[in-house]
Amino acid sequence: MVRLGYLQIYRGEELALRAVAQRMRPQTIDAQRGRILDRNYKTLAVSVGADAVYALPDSISDVEGTARQLAPYLSLSEAELISLLTSEKSSVWLARGLTVETAEAIRRLGLPGIRLVQRPQRYYPQGSLAAHVLGIAGTDNQGLEGIEYFYDEILRGIPGQQATERDAAQRSIPGGETKVVPPQPGHDLVLTIDTVIQYIAETHIQQAVISSNSERGLVLVMNPKTGEILANAIYPTFDPNYYQEVSAERRRNVAITDQYEPGSTFKFVTAAAALDLGITDEHRIFESPSAWEVGGGRVRNLDGRAFGRVTFREAIERSDNITFAKLSVEMGPDRFYRYIQNFGFGRRLGVDFPGEIAGTVLSPSRSGQTLQWANTGFGQGIAVTPLQLLTAVCAVANDGKLMRPHFVKEIRDAHGQLVKHVEPEVLGTPISPQTAALVSELLRSVVVNGNGNRAEVPGYFVAGKTGTAEVPEIGGYGDDIIASFVGFAPVDDPALAALVVLYKPKVESAFGGVLAAPVFREVMEESLEYLGVKRRQESRQRSALPTVPNVLALTREEAQARLAQGGFFWTMEGEGTLVTDQTPSPGVRVPAQTTVHLYFDQGEPQEVEVPSVLGLSMLDASTVLTQAGLRIKVVGSGVAVQQVPTAGMQVPKGSLVEVQFEL
Repeated sequence: MVRLGYLQIYRGEELALRAVAQRMRPQTIDAQRGRILDRNYKTLAVSVGADAVYALPDSISDVEGTARQLAPYLSLSEAELISLLTSEKSSVWLARGLTVETAEAIRRLGLPGIRLVQRPQRYYPQGSLAAHVLGIAGTDNQGLEGIEYFYDEILRGIPGQQATERDAAQRSIPGGETKVVPPQPGHDLVLTIDTVIQYIAETHIQQAVISSNSERGLVLVMNPKTGEILANAIYPTFDPNYYQEVSAERRRNVAITDQYEPGSTFKFVTAAAALDLGITDEHRIFESPSAWEVGGGRVRNLDGRAFGRVTFREAIERSDNITFAKLSVEMGPDRFYRYIQNFGFGRRLGVDFPGEIAGTVLSPSRSGQTLQWANTGFGQGIAVTPLQLLTAVCAVANDGKLMRPHFVKEIRDAHGQLVKHVEPEVLGTPISPQTAALVSELLRSVVVNGNGNRAEVPGYFVAGKTGTAEVPEIGGYGDDIIASFVGFAPVDDPALAALVVLYKPKVESAFGGVLAAPVFREVMEESLEYLGVKRRQESRQRSALPTVPNVLALTREEAQARLAQGGFFWTMEGEGTLVTDQTPSPGVRVPAQTTVHLYFDQGEPQEVEVPSVLGLSMLDASTVLTQAGLRIKVVGSGVAVQQVPTAGMQVPKGSLVEVQFEL
């Protein structure tokens, strides 16, 4: 076999064609680009015939008149058209992707040397749905961004060729030889994206971005057991049919191509590492003052309040920065760094999408970084992609197994026959199944008893973590924040995991538990219902004593309504709009009509003197401390025999005073 022009010609044909071989002129025949479908085989991208117009300059005698008549229908000036129509080429393209109306209007002109043909053009029948995943294809149907680009070789097929015998003037010879090699259509891609869940996510993140006046928002949803990405919603979005109308910045899939500081959502990684190493357990007691001096700097909680003596479970419920900073320093950079890497941070996960970045993780090799590592413990000074964070929490939900995230589920040929099925791939096991189960339980406690209560979905047992991260800028941190929530449900048999991120919201209560958690709840509830996951009733221990409800992160009105419904009284301390702490803590069983003390954000902490409560009853001690602007943690029963901090100390207003009572 030899090659002649663009044709493959076998020896038996060679002699018959040799005489005309030099006069055979090749012409490319377009191959059909494969479709992109969702996991349920609903079409997301397809090639359709579209009119295009080209010119044969040698056949045009009135160049100026032709240009004048064509200009109103094309995005070219008369001067530009004249330049094209006087080209030395035998044919030149003037426009592709014409509307039916424009093509018909040009056809009616009947201009000599102007030809209309149909060429395949990419069409996205669902408009903007999953646009940041699909990407775009160019005028020649070539993949330029997103899945279209990453899988371009599989989608585009193999063009065919046609060679026709021509004379010296390049005119076709009547009855001359013609050889055609037919094109091979591209393969179809079946994505892991579920258009129903994608639509749910897009709807809610659009509403959240608009209502919070955020710069941008995203929702990622995954199957934690397989790594399948079921939804990748970003707002503002765009329509890939008209991608030229928006900037490349607007089209970027920031879930994969951009990094951010995760803030407190990262604390589940610190918790998992410390628990797996045996450094802590849920009952270990930590001292959480108003500030912790470490490594030449200072670590504070978000609201500047001291939590006093807290268990590790309480620390994660309250999102206590100081406890997690202490755990990071105690683990040491080398050990903590290994866990961070094993969870998939600081490296590419190998997702089938262009432009994935590795994020930024501090190297443990340099000295003098104690403060930086303390900050890493609560998610500051480390940069991750949204995909990395969600993949890591999926490992907690998946018994400690980290799965490779992926967008493509199957590859099929043009006849629908299966070419390849993408199997789930385990990247590693950063923690043991036992540690994963304990972290899951703690994340469940964040929703039940902590500031993640707005993410709860009755009957679906949500586990997750809030985040309110400062945005770094030159010289430190500015006023902008990123509000987020990451979690999964149901906690004992996770079907879905999701991450919600709102970038730079411009509202008063711009906290992850306030803005992102409700979006998570709505997306998770509607998606689980759609998947047919049944709700279950939570079993409760029988007791004559009522349980203190969780009112953290609620407004004054919401907190009052919830407490009144349970038959409780309340007091309020602080000028803020949201409950930042409460005493007694959520979940505690107390006598009916107990007074619950609510504390609100007060901005910069005000120093107060701790009064003495020694010798007082629990009720009197609580009253004295509340009047001083402090909170009480009760240990034992009877009369007060010991207190920490001791009387006379200056502490931030709203700090916790632990009082030991004995009979």
